[in-house]
Amino acid sequence: MTLENAQQQVDQWIKTVGVRYFNELTNLGILVEEVGELSRLMVRIYGEQSFKESDKNKNLSDEMADVLWVLICLANQTGVNLTEALQKNFEKKNIRDANRHINNEKLK
Repeated sequence: MTLENAQQQVDQWIKTVGVRYFNELTNLGILVEEVGELSRLMVRIYGEQSFKESDKNKNLSDEMADVLWVLICLANQTGVNLTEALQKNFEKKNIRDANRHINNEKLK
C-alpha cells in the first residue's frame, strides 16, 4: 500500500463507515492520545516500567497503525499529500544533514 492509496482508503472509510471526519482540532487531540498509547507501550517493552494487566494484550504494530490512521486523517483534512511531503522531507534532510550525523562524535 502506498501513502497515496492509504490516504484514499482512509478517506473512503471515513466518508462511508465513519460518517464524516472529526474536526481538525479533535483529530489533533486524538493523535496526541494515540501517540501517548504508543509511548506507554514502548516504555513497557523497551523501558523500565513493568506491564499493568491492562497493557499486556496491547500490540505495538496496532498502536503505530492507530497513530498513522489519525495522521492520515489530518493530512486528508488539511490537503496535505503525504507522498509529496515525505519526498520533500527527505530532500530537506539530505541537504541539512548531509554531514551532520557522520561528523557526530556521539554516534561513533
